[in-house]
Amino acid sequence: MSDIKTTRMKWLWENMKGKHGLYIFAILGTMVYNVLQLVVPFFSGKIVDLFMSLQDEGKAISEEAHTFYVYIGIMVGLTLLRVTIVYLDCMAYENVSQYTLFKIRYYLYDKIQRQDMKFYSTYRTGDLMTRVTGDLDAVRHNIAWVTRSIVESFTLFGATAVYFLIMDWKLALSVLLISPFIFIIIFKFKKTVAPKHALLREKLAGMNTYAQENISGNRVVKAFAREDYEKDKFDKANRDYAETNIDTHFTWLSFYPYVESIANLMPVVLLIVGGIFIISKQITMGEYVSFSGLIWALANPMRQMGNIMNEFQRFHAASAKVMEIYYSEPEIVDKPDALSHPERFRGSIEFDHVSFQYSDGKLPVLKDISFTAKPGETIAIIGETGCGKTSLIHLIPRFYEPTAGTVKIDGVDVSCYKLEDLRKNIGLATQDVLLYSDTIEGNIAYGVSHLTAQEIVKFARYSAAEEFILKMPEGYDTIVGERGVGLSGGQKQRISLARALAIEPSILILDDTTSAVDMETEKHIQHALRDLDFNCTKIIIAQRISTTKFADKILVLKDGQIIEEGTHDELVAKGGYYRELVELQVGESLEAVG
Repeated sequence: MSDIKTTRMKWLWENMKGKHGLYIFAILGTMVYNVLQLVVPFFSGKIVDLFMSLQDEGKAISEEAHTFYVYIGIMVGLTLLRVTIVYLDCMAYENVSQYTLFKIRYYLYDKIQRQDMKFYSTYRTGDLMTRVTGDLDAVRHNIAWVTRSIVESFTLFGATAVYFLIMDWKLALSVLLISPFIFIIIFKFKKTVAPKHALLREKLAGMNTYAQENISGNRVVKAFAREDYEKDKFDKANRDYAETNIDTHFTWLSFYPYVESIANLMPVVLLIVGGIFIISKQITMGEYVSFSGLIWALANPMRQMGNIMNEFQRFHAASAKVMEIYYSEPEIVDKPDALSHPERFRGSIEFDHVSFQYSDGKLPVLKDISFTAKPGETIAIIGETGCGKTSLIHLIPRFYEPTAGTVKIDGVDVSCYKLEDLRKNIGLATQDVLLYSDTIEGNIAYGVSHLTAQEIVKFARYSAAEEFILKMPEGYDTIVGERGVGLSGGQKQRISLARALAIEPSILILDDTTSAVDMETEKHIQHALRDLDFNCTKIIIAQRISTTKFADKILVLKDGQIIEEGTHDELVAKGGYYRELVELQVGESLEAVG
């Protein structure tokens, strides 16, 4: 993962590209409509002073009616202008925030799609879902509301302070001297609440992970009747999140009385000092009215700063998680001089003294593996659980990189090919099948979207899937549930095999793909694989002797090393692990598999 080398606001600004002008317009609009807040109190003071002067001079109000109407007209006109600016301003902020949210979410999804296997073993699904939903909403909220509120508060406070100082600097300073105490409290609140928002975000991710794992594994839960256990486990996570959420929000409530008390002191100070100034004729009644009418413009921004800081800290915690994915880089990428190979591979494979160890593992998984597969050959790999079979095949499409040695296809190190060209030539079907919520036809044609109906049927026949597909309610147009719910394990494996064959790969990798099918179906699949109408090198991981006995070469793995290599007859004759496995599966009558 790469380090994050930019600030949060700079990151947001980069993602607003195309909307910079609109966002600047929105910020300027916020400043303008908050300055216009001074209009009504200013002209109210003018009207009071005019009224007082007419009384002192013994004149009738009708003599200055025109001036009154002008003042009122200006107040109404500028108020309507302010309302219009506020409306357009909110629309602009929302437009920019939704645009930026869309752009970041799309980029994140693309970034996640292009990550390597190490990334998916590091991040939990529930955590990733939280980052692209709740965390991104906090980012959008910062653009649409938090930034606007900050500009609004500082503009309103600053404009009012300047106006007060112009009217009477002594009275203004008397009121403003209280404000620094608010900022001291807000600063202390920030230091207290910041780690709580980070913890709250982790609790949410943990709760979402519990929910996601439970929903995905619902069959296991029901099989073991563990609904109550899972409910209690989620309840604990939910309660933990709720308590952390309450604690986070109550943090502001513990500071709020101090902020509110200081803010409420402003009108009291104005009343006392302003009264003295009026009595001593240092200010007019109209000026006092203006002060009184705008005192909220000093108090409210200070009250609002707590909420703003609270939301900003939420954004701070959420954006850190989003940016971590945003700036992450996969370790397995195309080299700058990677070879473009859009045409089919011949299909030769060579492992040259290959060793492999997971980055978080203490022991090597594969040790000094060497073997070759000629184009069109079938290589079977067999061995006890945990011996490194799956790790070995994952090195071919570069899901992982070997820690020593090289893996070659057609005589070229796989790391020298472009990943897209490499993987488009490799068909992969695994024991743990993932089918999408789509039609059976759509799942088979996943790798090649332009397949004809006849071609889809052909590949379904290769994998012995057509018989059960035709019995489905709508045949190939039957929608399979999420992850293939409604299909048996063997049916899902056959659709997965048809999907792998549909791309007509140069190299076909089968990871125990027929483990859930019956012997008769497996026999049909084996014959089909030998009679494909395109040249294909096959790497097959299997536990059944019936699968391996027709292979051109069998590799027996133990503890990450090849301990036996040869054809079925050769390995049986050697009398090693493979022979023991044959005897275990078929008994004493080796002629049955000869």
